[in-house]
Amino acid sequence: MIKRQILAFLLRWLTSCVAMYVCINCFGTFADGSEAVRTSWEFYVIAGLVFSLVNTIVKPIATIFALPLLLVTLGLFTLILNAAMVALTIWIMPDVTMTFWGAIESCLLISLINFLVNLVVPDVK
Repeated sequence: MIKRQILAFLLRWLTSCVAMYVCINCFGTFADGSEAVRTSWEFYVIAGLVFSLVNTIVKPIATIFALPLLLVTLGLFTLILNAAMVALTIWIMPDVTMTFWGAIESCLLISLINFLVNLVVPDVK
């Protein structure tokens, strides 16, 4: 049981790393002279971990504070909340910038990637 949960966590972390790789390279820009960062796989592993931690720690708190907006917009504000989590992750990562529209496109792409992975990987309870 524990092995399956650890394996599911590692697979989801790997998914976050791949999603961050795609999103940063498609919608983000690197600072000048950071070509070594762009090609470093460690950078994307850390970006996936930071994104997972932001979603685990910050997103529930932000969701509670945004509850009135979520109710008024019938949940559509979730898109903005997810984009803010991507933007926070990009802000934490060094030498990377992304526009807010890039963050919105990134959160849509990450949602699609996570949906496809959830089709293949069953829930572990």
